[in-house]
Amino acid sequence: MAKPDIHPKWYPEAKVYCDGKIVMTVGSTQEELHVDVWSGNHPFFTGTQKIIDTEGRVERFMRKYGMDESQGAGGKGSAKKKDEK
Repeated sequence: MAKPDIHPKWYPEAKVYCDGKIVMTVGSTQEELHVDVWSGNHPFFTGTQKIIDTEGRVERFMRKYGMDESQGAGGKGSAKKKDEK
């Protein structure tokens, strides 16, 4: 059992407000919760999220370090070493 007189008061029907409107009720140690973002207005959950990075990570890495596909998997200079031997 829980020890008496050490736990905060529990509010099983605490109201959650976003932009001045009640959006849901939850259990909390506070009577009212004021939030800026919740699942009803977050771009990920509403489907309005836009993908900024249109270029793939591998292509960006290859371009950044000067590795193009003609040099093969060994990186810079690997094609020259194979030809010299």
